[in-house]
Amino acid sequence: MRQNLRFLDLFAGAGGLSEGFIRAGFTPIAHVESDKAACYTLKTRIAYHWLKANDKQKVYTDYLENQIDRTELYGYVPKKQIDSVINQEINEENLSSIFTKIDLQLGSRNLDLIIGGPPCQAYSIVGRSRDQNGMKGDKRNYLYRYYAEFLKRYKPKYFLFENVLGLLSAKDEEGKLYLDNMRSLFLENGYSTEYKILTAEDYGVLQKRKRIILVGFRGKKTEFYPEPEKWNPNLTVNEVFRDLPFIKAGEGHLGVCRTKKYTGQWLHQVGIKNEDIPVTMHQSRPNTQQDLEIYKIAVELWNKKQARLDYNSLPSRLKTHQNRSSFVDRFKVVASTLPCSHTIVAHIAKDGHYYIHPDIRQNRSLTPREAARIQTFPDDYYFESSSGTPARTPALKQIGNAVPVYLAEKIAITLKENW
Repeated sequence: MRQNLRFLDLFAGAGGLSEGFIRAGFTPIAHVESDKAACYTLKTRIAYHWLKANDKQKVYTDYLENQIDRTELYGYVPKKQIDSVINQEINEENLSSIFTKIDLQLGSRNLDLIIGGPPCQAYSIVGRSRDQNGMKGDKRNYLYRYYAEFLKRYKPKYFLFENVLGLLSAKDEEGKLYLDNMRSLFLENGYSTEYKILTAEDYGVLQKRKRIILVGFRGKKTEFYPEPEKWNPNLTVNEVFRDLPFIKAGEGHLGVCRTKKYTGQWLHQVGIKNEDIPVTMHQSRPNTQQDLEIYKIAVELWNKKQARLDYNSLPSRLKTHQNRSSFVDRFKVVASTLPCSHTIVAHIAKDGHYYIHPDIRQNRSLTPREAARIQTFPDDYYFESSSGTPARTPALKQIGNAVPVYLAEKIAITLKENW
């Protein structure tokens, strides 16, 4: 088994998939991402890994403690490392420029693996139901064609394509499944493919999250998918919250916060807890009194009956939404006493109603750090804004769009073991 396996991350987002592969021992050559804030997150993460490898972690701590700014942080890291994050949209116009930048990073070396999944909105069932055209004609439907261009150019041994379950049913204008179209295209370029639905909770993630993992390969097939694991049946989502400070709506800090002593195992077991780096981004959004009143009703209902709040059951004075026939579960408590949370998605950046904290005394929605922990991002992972000023909304969007890091690591380990 080769030790130094190099990968390219397309549609990289905040790097959840990439982080899992790095933890499994793969080396990133470049990340390509169109969102500016996510690119800064990737650069900051690259800085963290480089500083850690070179025994300069204090520089990273200084950054989190606001003793140096982002430009100074990046100044400690070789420019080529920072430049490996390519902030461009993957399209016909940019393809040549992106190739040139990847080639500079790669040099004379071969690329072993390409990972990444195009934005999922075009394939998701919810996205199609909300769009008046059912997402037909949306350019994001066809991003897989550009994915194939990277396969043609770099000819990796494997590629890994991640997406939502809606891909299984999404069809083009002619009624053909996009999944069949993409698999045919990949085959034309020399890659056989297979896919499997993986459930994050089967691999130690405290979240009900299902994703399609499609793997392409040249020549002989190997084993790509990790076996489900047995976990402590007494483990619950409460593990995410145990050591974080008590805060109410609108309280907390995006900077460093002081955590309580943690006596559990899960945060260490999945690589979340890092005693050497301070915890950040534990700040909740402010809410109106009306929202907070609804939150209390939702939490009380869950605590007493383990039942979800139906929007139509609220007192009339609290029902201000016109839509009373769909999304009636728009206020939802994160059930701390269950083994798994419901799925964290990017909508958490718009409002926190679907992610209400289970402690009625705190009466608020989740903070970015709590959401990141449910997604198994390590506590030393910092989510950037485009401006450089800490911001909650772009952090939550990046977290909601990500692949759980621990699931990605399990996939990467299995692939590497069978390389």
